[in-house]
Amino acid sequence: MAGIVEIRDYTIEAEWFDRYKVWAETAVPWLKAHLDVIDFWIDDGIQADLDGSDPQLSPHGQPNVTWIIRYADKKDRDKKLSAAMEHPEWQEIWSKHPNVDAYIVVNARFMKSL
Repeated sequence: MAGIVEIRDYTIEAEWFDRYKVWAETAVPWLKAHLDVIDFWIDDGIQADLDGSDPQLSPHGQPNVTWIIRYADKKDRDKKLSAAMEHPEWQEIWSKHPNVDAYIVVNARFMKSL
C-alpha cells in the first residue's frame, strides 16, 4: 500500500457515547462515501489489555472510537479532509451531532505501511 493512513482515535464522554453511536449511523456512511475510509470502529465493552514496561492509562480511559482513512500523503489528507468537513451535506450531518463538546480526546496520527 502506497501513501499514508490517518488513524483517528476519539474518547467520547461515556454519558454521550450511546447517542454518538446513533448519530454515527448517519455520519459513517457519508464519510465512507466521501473519503477513503478503511473502516470505522466503536468500543464493544471488552476491557482493553494494557501492558509494557511502564503501562500508563490516560486519565480519560481508552479511546472508544477509531477510524482509519487512506491518503496519498499529508497534503492530500489536508485537502480532502477539509473539503469533506466543509461540504454542505456534512455540515447538515454535523449539526445533528448530540454533543460536539463530548470529545474528551481527539488523536490523529499518520502512518505508512512497511
